[in-house]
Amino acid sequence: MSLTVAVQMDPIQSIRIAGDTTFALLLEAQARGHRLLHFTPDRLSMRDGRVTAWVEALRVQDVEGAHASLGEPERIDLAQQADVVLMRQDPPFDLAYITATHLLERIHPDTLVVNNPFEVRNAPEKLFVTAFPDLMPPTLITRDRREIEEFREAHGSVVMKPLHGHGGAAVLRVTPDDPNFGSIYDLFAQTFREPWVVQRFLPKISEGDKRIILVDGEPLGAVNRVPARNDIRSNMVRGGTGGATALTPREREICARIGPELRRRGLILVGIDVIDGHLTEINVTSPTGIRAIKRLGGPDLAVAVWDAIEAKVTRPQVA
Repeated sequence: MSLTVAVQMDPIQSIRIAGDTTFALLLEAQARGHRLLHFTPDRLSMRDGRVTAWVEALRVQDVEGAHASLGEPERIDLAQQADVVLMRQDPPFDLAYITATHLLERIHPDTLVVNNPFEVRNAPEKLFVTAFPDLMPPTLITRDRREIEEFREAHGSVVMKPLHGHGGAAVLRVTPDDPNFGSIYDLFAQTFREPWVVQRFLPKISEGDKRIILVDGEPLGAVNRVPARNDIRSNMVRGGTGGATALTPREREICARIGPELRRRGLILVGIDVIDGHLTEINVTSPTGIRAIKRLGGPDLAVAVWDAIEAKVTRPQVA
């Protein structure tokens, strides 16, 4: 089965392929003979109900700096001329991102959008996870200073982060007697319009924040991300280092709980974050980790992702 795959992503020339999950998906799709088309979110349009995009034919190779070649731009009707759309631009999960989900929802599932744009819009990572409160550390979502102070009194050290933040940006530990709390609160209040997530600090973050990849609800691989010294952020873009790992019984229990809900929502590629047996995020917008897992001796999960996608494509293929 040869598919036409349109990939909505950040400009491919700017990505760092060594750790880029989207690039891993592109390599596997190309190896299967699928036709690849590249476009950025600003090239997405809707006219009289028809969703179109200016796309470029794409070829990829696993060579840093010479990893992509693009053809001439052409406008296509995504409902009629694409079998699959991968929605893979990075957050922030802002109004531009939300608008893109509304447009792509018009073509799904006749053209399969991965992940389901309706469910992506309704499952932001730090909110979706609250559907499973018993799997999480104590968590507060608010902008109210009184609520935060009461939460700190109950739990001691906490972590504060913007609700729609990403990549470890603005993640701060606040200790019970931190004299900077007032300044931190003012800074957050002036910088972020959304509420913030406040969670009990988990000291074992120093041992790692495990990213587990689920494909169609099944946990198939993981990487343990260990923060740099004197940092609580494990994100590899923030200096964290990845190590090979296996799933604990508790982590398998977490995956068994959330897997059916991921399948029900059409969330094919998901990355969850687990610290010391506590589920902290369910990442559905543009989850990463596939290349790191393979590099550390784990499976090539791009194969599993494409097996799942091909099984779900319902449009008859032209021979």
